[in-house]
Amino acid sequence: MDFVMSTNNLVVEEMMCCAACGAAEADHIKLKKCNACYLVKYCSVKCQKEHRPKHKRECKRRAAEIRDELLFKQPESSGLGDCPICCLPLSLDPQDSSVMACCSKLVCNGCEHANMLREKKEFLKRTCPFCRHPVPYSDAEIKNNLMRRIEVNDAFAMSQMGKHYYNNEGDYKSAVKYWTKAAELGDMEAHNNLSVMYRKGVVVEKDEKKELHHLEQAAIGGDVDARQNLAKVEWENGRWERALKHWIIAVNLGHDSALKSLRDIYTKTKGLLSKEDFAAALRAHQAAVDATKSPQREVAVAFVRKYG
Repeated sequence: MDFVMSTNNLVVEEMMCCAACGAAEADHIKLKKCNACYLVKYCSVKCQKEHRPKHKRECKRRAAEIRDELLFKQPESSGLGDCPICCLPLSLDPQDSSVMACCSKLVCNGCEHANMLREKKEFLKRTCPFCRHPVPYSDAEIKNNLMRRIEVNDAFAMSQMGKHYYNNEGDYKSAVKYWTKAAELGDMEAHNNLSVMYRKGVVVEKDEKKELHHLEQAAIGGDVDARQNLAKVEWENGRWERALKHWIIAVNLGHDSALKSLRDIYTKTKGLLSKEDFAAALRAHQAAVDATKSPQREVAVAFVRKYG
């Protein structure tokens, strides 16, 4: 009777020895996985290069699968994270939190307002609600604070400095410089901003591959604006199922624009989005929004409405 070895067994066998020469791992031979697909191992760079023509197609297929698994995994929270003081999720609305240039923290308006009331009651000078550094009153002071953080390789500070050059000084070259460094250090907003620059061709040459790369990196890191932009790109290219996945992920994190896009698809395009999936997305969106609310934050909102 003939026995047929399963594909899984073949993969296991390849993982136990060099895929090119067949050498087994021993004390003097250390096998290293292919860093793209992780399906096979090699005993040397020479073997990896020699095996590349045979492995290339399967490697690309598996690498794309791994990338999609990472890309479409629902993040536990948005890239903004939690307020470092009250530890509640930060609202996606940029008006609901403030950047502390002194310590590179994003603090919710509820905690900032509570700190202001405490200082007023105790006749104290205005300080950062997190690190108690004196509050800066000029752009020059803010810039100096950011530079101090940049000197210690603070990615968030670099990203904020890029925004400063882009919005306040119109220095796009410096903005790209800071965003590039911030992205290398893992700042998701910087990745998203770079994707816009590569799409528009501002300072840098237009490059769709780099635009997509930065969008995906930002989306994986929880940047909901990048996720929304990525959904639009996929939709425009006719990859509707991928676009829907991106929109649903963004909606689950409380993104209002993504919810509007999803609602338009549900009401105007029949068959792409089921009633059950849309209802689930609505519930998740509401839950994400509710998680950002607190009595302290409501007091801050009421204060702003009354006094501006």
